[in-house]
Amino acid sequence: MSVIELRDVEVCYEDLKALNGVTCSIDGGTVGLLGPNGAGKSTLLKTLLGFNRATKGSVTVFGMDMPKNALKVRMQLGYMPERESVSPKVSAVSFITYCGRLFGMSRVDAMERTHEVLNYVGLGEARYRKMETYSTGMLQRVKLAQALVHDPKLLLLDEPTNGLDPQGRIELLELIKEVAGRRKVTIILSSHLLPDIQHVCDNVILIQGGVVALAGSIDELTAVVDRCFEVRIRDNKDGFLTGLAEAGFTWQDQQDGNLFVTAPDNTDPRTLFEIARARETQIRHFRPARHSLTEIFTQAAGKE
Repeated sequence: MSVIELRDVEVCYEDLKALNGVTCSIDGGTVGLLGPNGAGKSTLLKTLLGFNRATKGSVTVFGMDMPKNALKVRMQLGYMPERESVSPKVSAVSFITYCGRLFGMSRVDAMERTHEVLNYVGLGEARYRKMETYSTGMLQRVKLAQALVHDPKLLLLDEPTNGLDPQGRIELLELIKEVAGRRKVTIILSSHLLPDIQHVCDNVILIQGGVVALAGSIDELTAVVDRCFEVRIRDNKDGFLTGLAEAGFTWQDQQDGNLFVTAPDNTDPRTLFEIARARETQIRHFRPARHSLTEIFTQAAGKE
């Protein structure tokens, strides 16, 4: 049984179709929900939570129909919203304890679990301060802690790295990877940032204009391109390129300084090393080229 099943789901805000026939299934692991702002990502998450009612189609989470079983489903999932959801005048300890109580924990159990998840997300002694004194990174960690306090089976993360500096982004993404790996939690990470998705997720769903434009595993989508290689040489680039042309190879310069080389049919890749040796240079980097996820998504979204 899939963790999540959506069949021809349509969600409307008055005359606007935010979701327009979405069909997909999620069996577990880490799934990236990718798309530009306004594509329908947050609407999809809120539909899974039962906050939005589909005007057409069906939504099931853990095999239960939504929003009919919304309360039962929410007991098994955690949600980290994009917008601020914390209370600035209270401490993280008080806030997370309150969240635990909302899930039916006793005060003692809620307090014990609060310190466990705050330790896990790396919030030290600052947990006792009022949250109005927190940095953006600390507030994001508190939001993640409240989503974990009841030990959910499914985690919905809406733009979790919003407002973070590069170091803070990496730290939070590594923490999310650890949650998925060690705790075996199914994670849906919604973002408009492709690097965030690539850093954390095994599978991806591209939402564009309220529909699923592309879905699949990242490994499959970025499969090796037949007869294409990434090559970087030591020196004598002009001579090497002349040798490539004479042997029937084509190439393109890449931004990282590598060459994207395409070989003629039935050509042994070792020919590239023979050309380099004949032109008195050396190949310093060589690997089969893979499809670019950025290009795949751009094509799927219908943009040039």
